Amino acid sequence: MTEQLDELADLIRDERLRELRVALDELHIGDVVDFLERLGVKDRAVTFRLLPKDTAVEVFDMLDQALQHEIIEGLKDGEVAHFFESLEPDDRVRLMDEMPASVARKMLRHLDPRERSLTNIVLGYPSGTIGRQMSPEFVAIPEHWSVGQAMEKVRRAGTDAETIYTLPVVDRQRLLKGVVSLRDLLTNDDEQIVEALMTEADSVDADHDAEDAARRCADRKHLAMPVTDKEHRVVGIFTVDDALDILERAESEDAARHGGAEPLHRPYLSTPVLTIMRSRVVWLLVLAVGATLTVQVLDIFESTLEQVVALALFVPLLIGTGGNTGNQAATTVTRALALGDITTRDVFKVLWREVRVGLTLGSVLGALGFVLVGLWGPGDGNPWAIAAVIGLTLVSMCTLAASAGGMMPILGKKLGADPAVFANPFISTFVDATGLIVYFMIARAVLGL
Repeated sequence: MTEQLDELADLIRDERLRELRVALDELHIGDVVDFLERLGVKDRAVTFRLLPKDTAVEVFDMLDQALQHEIIEGLKDGEVAHFFESLEPDDRVRLMDEMPASVARKMLRHLDPRERSLTNIVLGYPSGTIGRQMSPEFVAIPEHWSVGQAMEKVRRAGTDAETIYTLPVVDRQRLLKGVVSLRDLLTNDDEQIVEALMTEADSVDADHDAEDAARRCADRKHLAMPVTDKEHRVVGIFTVDDALDILERAESEDAARHGGAEPLHRPYLSTPVLTIMRSRVVWLLVLAVGATLTVQVLDIFESTLEQVVALALFVPLLIGTGGNTGNQAATTVTRALALGDITTRDVFKVLWREVRVGLTLGSVLGALGFVLVGLWGPGDGNPWAIAAVIGLTLVSMCTLAASAGGMMPILGKKLGADPAVFANPFISTFVDATGLIVYFMIARAVLGL
């Protein structure tokens, strides 16, 4: 497939647009999306205009919001209105969040009254809530209806609904009473009452955190979840495909911040170089400032290094081991927080667990380091003294690093920040500085400096 995409890129470069149009017609929709994500802004706009109208609508719907915004900037007003209206209300709102407010308001005015009303429902909820991600287009079935009446409504309104496989069941006040599956409607007699078929609804409040709701939807294997207001009236539906999109974006953000960078929110090859640079430079500057702590620690213990030069040889080994241990703990705890396996109330349980893990790891590595340094390491006639310093430092540093790595994501969560921000980058800096202090204090005590 990669070779085929390279051939299409050659057609663009050689401006063989007629051949490119024919080649695009033969591709699967998903492959067209992959190809557009690899192109620059200008080539993407040219290629998108070559697509048949129906294909273009499908492709546009599958692109990231940042790329949709770029494409819209290159379209005429009539084309913009067409593609904007083709989106589902929740997708439309996510695209509007990428745009300047004045442009978003202008596009909203071009919608027909029904679509504008549906979009305004989603816009009415705060960013980051599930109400902002739900679809207001759903089919609700009154509990006192028969299966025949329910199926008639599904046939009539199902075309515009986000999903028809999981249907909210409501009473006369539109309060959520349960859910019924399309399978149950299809496999029962038309005279059967819906109330007898419905099951308990696993719903979510519209003001609930979107990532938490998405995690619940995916973990419990729901095709869709009803979204309700404070009075428990159904206001929308949240589907598993939207849940997976939210979780994918969250995973991308965590992965980026674990590595000390900001998320790109768009495919890598379509991201300008300056954007990639800006996503990394701030964190590099922050970490560079943090690294000055390590320099200051080395300066404070300069006299100790002058007395036993061999100690300097093991500094990279020790701070690397400490940083890796802390990063492992932070990654594990951050993931556990995201999955809901632990909460901020479990702080002392996590601390006690990571202390034991760090102590065990440190004992294994410390024993190995003691033997290796004692047998083959430097020591000016007393290699076992240096070996004891290394062994004890590994035990102490691993315990300290694992404890800090477990605590920092929880601290970040407690402060309302992204736990990933408190993870790997800051832990490495913290462990480097404190680990060196522990190292030199142990060296002074064991070697009598």
